[in-house]
Amino acid sequence: MNSRTKYFLLLWLCLWFASAPMLGHAEANLEVNTPAITSIKQRMQSRHAELVEYYNSGAIGLTQDGMITVRDASAVSLAKRQQVNSLVSVENQDRSALYREIARANNHPEWESKIQSTFGQRWIDLARKGWWYQTGGRWMQK
Repeated sequence: MNSRTKYFLLLWLCLWFASAPMLGHAEANLEVNTPAITSIKQRMQSRHAELVEYYNSGAIGLTQDGMITVRDASAVSLAKRQQVNSLVSVENQDRSALYREIARANNHPEWESKIQSTFGQRWIDLARKGWWYQTGGRWMQK
């Protein structure tokens, strides 16, 4: 299975495993799909192939808030640092947009922060061995 397929499955697992009780009494449909959500997921899926190299090297890591960040810039050559920073920025923009669109599609925009934190934990839970993630403000390696 190639890394794009794995990422796509990871994204769907995150949507599937995220539980509605965390959001309150109403049940959220985290598998909801709209044209905006589809577009965001497609962009994330195609970008993932570029990000895997940097996850694997430890240059980037997952944060508890459902985002990614540059963890160790020295793990990236000087020539590629701007590219990595740009990839991280665009990925985080799409992640924010995904959380917002899922909340909107459920007619509960106030759920955005809870959806984001739920995804943050799911991304960490499903990260590959060797990838870095933040917990309690500290970096840990899976």
